[in-house]
Amino acid sequence: MTTPISKDTKLVTIKIDDKEYQMPAGANLVDVAKWYADNDIPVFCYHPKMEPVGMCRMCVVELGSVMRDRETGEVVMDDNGEPQVRWFPKLQTACTQRVSDGMVVRTNSHTVRESREHVVEFLLTSHPLDCPICDKGGECPLQNLTMAHGPQASRMYYSDKMHLGKHLPLGDLIYLDQERCIQCARCIRFQDELVGDDVLAFHERGRRLQIITKSDPGFDTYFSGNTTDICPVGALTTADFRFGARPWELTEIPSISPWDAAGENISLSMRLDRDFGGRAMIKRVMPRQNEFVNEIFISDKTRFGHHFTRSADRVMEPMARQGDSLTTQNWPAAYREVADVLKAAGGDVAAIAGGAVSNEDLWELRQLVEGLGGSKLGAWPPTHGGADLVAQVGVGQDTNLGELGKGDAILVIATDLEEEVPMWRFRAKRAQDRGAYLVVANARGTRMEEFALQTERNDKPVAGASIRYAPGEAVQAMLDLKSNNSEIYDRLVNATNLVVIAGAEGLDLAGSKALMQACANFLIDTGHVGKANNGLLSPIPGPNGMGLHYLGFTPEATQDIIANPPKVLIVAQAEVAEDDPMAGEWLSKAGTVITLSLFPDRTTQYADYVLPIQSFAERDGTFVNGERRVQRFYTAQGPMGEAIPAWKIFTVLGEQLGQKRAKLSAAAVMLDLTQNVPQFADMRYKNLSKVVRQFPDVGGDDLYYGGTAYQNKGGIGLQIPTEADSGTVKAVKVTAPGVVSTSADELVIIPTTQLYDRSNLFMPSELVHARVPLPFIALSSVDADSLGIVEGDLVEVRFAGGSVRVRASIDSSTPQSVALLPRHLTDEPTPMVPGTATISKIAQPAMVS
Repeated sequence: MTTPISKDTKLVTIKIDDKEYQMPAGANLVDVAKWYADNDIPVFCYHPKMEPVGMCRMCVVELGSVMRDRETGEVVMDDNGEPQVRWFPKLQTACTQRVSDGMVVRTNSHTVRESREHVVEFLLTSHPLDCPICDKGGECPLQNLTMAHGPQASRMYYSDKMHLGKHLPLGDLIYLDQERCIQCARCIRFQDELVGDDVLAFHERGRRLQIITKSDPGFDTYFSGNTTDICPVGALTTADFRFGARPWELTEIPSISPWDAAGENISLSMRLDRDFGGRAMIKRVMPRQNEFVNEIFISDKTRFGHHFTRSADRVMEPMARQGDSLTTQNWPAAYREVADVLKAAGGDVAAIAGGAVSNEDLWELRQLVEGLGGSKLGAWPPTHGGADLVAQVGVGQDTNLGELGKGDAILVIATDLEEEVPMWRFRAKRAQDRGAYLVVANARGTRMEEFALQTERNDKPVAGASIRYAPGEAVQAMLDLKSNNSEIYDRLVNATNLVVIAGAEGLDLAGSKALMQACANFLIDTGHVGKANNGLLSPIPGPNGMGLHYLGFTPEATQDIIANPPKVLIVAQAEVAEDDPMAGEWLSKAGTVITLSLFPDRTTQYADYVLPIQSFAERDGTFVNGERRVQRFYTAQGPMGEAIPAWKIFTVLGEQLGQKRAKLSAAAVMLDLTQNVPQFADMRYKNLSKVVRQFPDVGGDDLYYGGTAYQNKGGIGLQIPTEADSGTVKAVKVTAPGVVSTSADELVIIPTTQLYDRSNLFMPSELVHARVPLPFIALSSVDADSLGIVEGDLVEVRFAGGSVRVRASIDSSTPQSVALLPRHLTDEPTPMVPGTATISKIAQPAMVS
């Protein structure tokens, strides 16, 4: 939320340090004291996103309440005509207090100041005081609060200090310094309460109390990096940043995560570095507060997966094919030759763009193709349909998943959110914690299903349900929801707010479109469209999947291109040959293939021209996330080699071909876009860059939550309205598509997604290689037994267009007659959509190296 007051909030009068304020009843005292009274009550253990525990005692205040006559209810006055106050006999923790009418608080009395000084002094008795070499130095709450509230001198002899382990790896990504830990339990509570991964715990007692990891592998979670942000000391540090730079040396550049539909707001911490030739490089990635999108957290993939931006393996120069090889050339020659090829195509030009291509790039590419007489603009991958339905009945204006709670509901169907969009998984789970009814429907077990089936958490009942349908029958499950699951149906229909998140797992494009339409119909029929916190979401791959739709790029056009390859095909940041085993056949049939790529890959092997483009960190641009929020990212580092923004390539080519004059900046491209695409009419950069004060108030220069996240100085973006926001939409009849049929010796192959994979963009981040699973295929125990396969066997999987060798994994949640084959884990491409395959054993586990 952007304010602690909702439309139903009752305001009450309280007094803080002799001044009266109107504050929302029931709000946390620490939060509203800062928001309304600009009073930073110091804290260590308290965090606004977690339940208060009152452990550290740093936030103690004198607390009282105005006395009222028991019979009349009138305020009791003293001899001076002032309200009498009944004070608690002892200091109270402010973080555990909820605002009530007549509350009186003293935050700066002698007793309070003395108590705070003692708390800090006791914390420092076992602290190493190694600020000069600590990564947290300069943005450390303990450092700040010691200066503001601590003693002027220590009474503790250095020789009496408790010495514990330093630089201990909790996992591959996070290191622990036990001496710095103040036992606030923020990290433990974050992982348990917010993430739902019970992977950290306290061990031993007293001064030897220490943090340990309970999981194998250590600290096994997709959100571990956030613990280093919320740690109020330097006890937890990331392997990516530790000893890499001092915070005051860094320049923070606002940006957007390049990985998925959530569009997490991030800050790229930049510094000149000798390891990068004296140029500015990304030293770390931090969360940037946007309560509508990612609150103050980011996934580990976003945090640690940035190294591709400066990889030495990037495409550095334009290349042209000569015979069987690609040779480098300069930009003038590349422009001249590519322009000649496009001109000679006679209008038979088409383009395929991936989900990480910015809106500016898409607009210039569209103008180039259409200016030449082409009309086919394809979106990649051609597996997720229904973006048009998200534009029709997507979540309404001002939607904030962080506001969903009691009385609301979320339906997640045909998607493994943990692996596809972890931030949506995080926020859906948090909504369930607040009382929302969570329903997970899938053909197999997922992490989200585990949350939905919880019966109790922290002694509080959790509402949820699971629906298992046969593989490929997600659409039928949706159509039969009322007849087969009447109780679930009633809970969803009668929910105050309802959000449906529909994916494409186990479906081809036609099936995906049918499922999205079925979900849209359900929302329309039940009145859950056209208003905040209601509507449809879909984990369309990439950070700009919805941008593809709004700029006219569709998966249907991609299928047309595959069926009828053009004379000239432009492939913009789409790894078609990595995704499609059959890509070689249709790419070879295109007259000329022009690719714009960050890395040389399987697709560039079929290219006649390869043009180097800049990553999100090297240029300005915008993405449209899955909630249709247009968000801006900014230039952080210099270009790699001779790479330039893709929009510039297209606009220069257009000018050389007699189209419009080439544009000189991304802002000029966006201005043109706003004047020609109605959905972007209000999306000028200055509008996208506007910021508002957000609640909770974190990341400032004060002492409150230093290091938690950075204030959003780059804008919170603007949401494109849905058709339902401004008018009526109607349901469209849906027919369930057929399912894949198999012969006696075949299984149905269902492609799945792994968050950590071996894609070209992710593999340069060597730090997370240990978390990337070895190539595997998941089988049911029944199918494994019939094939004579045991856990760990090396097997060969043969399918249309190719084969791969992977390890067998016996998974009890995998349906019978089905095999789950993750994409992007093997060197060879695997199926994009469900199909059939044969599986045979190659070697025993002991024979597999």
